[in-house]
Amino acid sequence: MTVDDTTRTVAPVRAAEELELKRDEFRLAVRMGLVRTVPNPAAVPDPRGAHRDRSPERRPVARSELDRLMAAPDFPDGLRERVRAVGAGEAAGLLSIAYDRFNRLARTGHLSPVRFYLNRYRAVVWLYLAAEVAAFGEENPGLLTGRLPAEVRERDAAGEDLRARNWRSRHLSLLLRGTDDPWARAAAIASLLDPVQVAEVVDDPYERTYLDRLRPSPPPGVPVAGATHETAVRLVRADDPDEILWHRMSLALALDEARAARQAPYPGERRRPAPEPSLMEAPAPEDPPAAQAPGRAEPEREVGPAARPVPGPPGRPRGGRGAPPPGRAAGARRRPGLLGRIRRALPGGAIASGGWGEGRDWS
Repeated sequence: MTVDDTTRTVAPVRAAEELELKRDEFRLAVRMGLVRTVPNPAAVPDPRGAHRDRSPERRPVARSELDRLMAAPDFPDGLRERVRAVGAGEAAGLLSIAYDRFNRLARTGHLSPVRFYLNRYRAVVWLYLAAEVAAFGEENPGLLTGRLPAEVRERDAAGEDLRARNWRSRHLSLLLRGTDDPWARAAAIASLLDPVQVAEVVDDPYERTYLDRLRPSPPPGVPVAGATHETAVRLVRADDPDEILWHRMSLALALDEARAARQAPYPGERRRPAPEPSLMEAPAPEDPPAAQAPGRAEPEREVGPAARPVPGPPGRPRGGRGAPPPGRAAGARRRPGLLGRIRRALPGGAIASGGWGEGRDWS
């Protein structure tokens, strides 16, 4: 293996073609860890260390990884068979059982779906790994023939359906396997909860925004819009009370690990421009600048009643605190301490209401 083989990468579309996999098969192979990808160098890094390259199946594949997979003795049939997903009808055929019997076994949690999609009738179609279906038949021959156990019949009669829950559990494990970033792992857990549930666990709005930015892309089979989108969203989010509680606890623990690694970015961390000094807050002449420590701002002065703006006569625009007088630009600066010196020169140290100084331009 040369240096070029270890550094060269191939785009996901080209990698799927060379591995003779369909698009969905390639995505599943990456999620399952059968095909290892590398971080996308074109991904925009987050200011706090994460990357916006959130989907592992969108990352490039190293040339050395392709060479390793294609050097296997069972390539390409072996790799393709490990990611082949079948529906309930084909899965029942693999086990040589009736379609209804297979669905009863799947609903009671004996088999876990790996994917789903919604057909044109808005019905959910669950897909299973053919290799797992065959292994289930070899390990549980008693469930394939004869009468089903009483426990299975009772659970099925009660309307139990664990297909969506088992799929979410598998989907989350695949998401967690695809990243090492603690905040991205917390975002993967949060993607299975309703926003209200997330807000109850994550009370900081900036952390919720950060988790939303790192939210993984929707799984294959989830429509982006339309009536079927709502149905798919209900399948993605946890709905059972104990499942919701489990994910809430997992999210709280994941947040503790993420906060220990680094804090979520806050808008206040950016450098804010220094506010312009107001006329009423101008430093007095007796405060020598040399007495201040280098790099330390002067403490804010307490403004007494005498320094409040005086209301003008009816019909005259009333200037607010630090507002420029008529004819002066908003960005123009006054002479520092001018009004303070004038105030001290007057009897009582204040400008009386209705006196000669009312409404004058002190520039």
